[in-house]
Amino acid sequence: MTFRRSAHIKAWKSRGAPLRLAVGALLSAACLLPSPAFAERMTAVIPTQTIYPGETLDPSRVEVVDVTNPDLADGYVRTLNEIDGKVTKRTLLPGRVILVSALREQYAVERGSSVRLVFSNGGLTISAAGSPLQDAAVGELIRVRNIDTGVIVSGTVMADGTIHVVAK
Repeated sequence: MTFRRSAHIKAWKSRGAPLRLAVGALLSAACLLPSPAFAERMTAVIPTQTIYPGETLDPSRVEVVDVTNPDLADGYVRTLNEIDGKVTKRTLLPGRVILVSALREQYAVERGSSVRLVFSNGGLTISAAGSPLQDAAVGELIRVRNIDTGVIVSGTVMADGTIHVVAK
């Protein structure tokens, strides 16, 4: 196992007071000395249940645990802020770390839906109806078919769901 759940706190409270005092004194002395073990507490986010591709992650379906394996490869989600509003690309199993590569942003436009195409050049602005040929998140460059002419153009997805067409 590469992490420890917060159960170690329950075990700590169940032990006797003399032991807690001795360990507390030792820890306070150790805190006075610079030590890499106390410098940074490594955490990971793991699912508490199976999460399938296309599902949106939320804090109620995951938990943050302490990482106890120092050799755990980098590239996993460490905090809840990193999963906020993300969607899974593949199945996430309970008790396993969530890889950053297994998550994506939510799609702003979906293939086959109707979107507004906008082309701007100086003072000229042209607007038309279009249909995306692929799903895309905000900021991605995608291909879109102009519904009126059938011409396929490329454009960048904007936050409001419009697509700003690039000039050739």
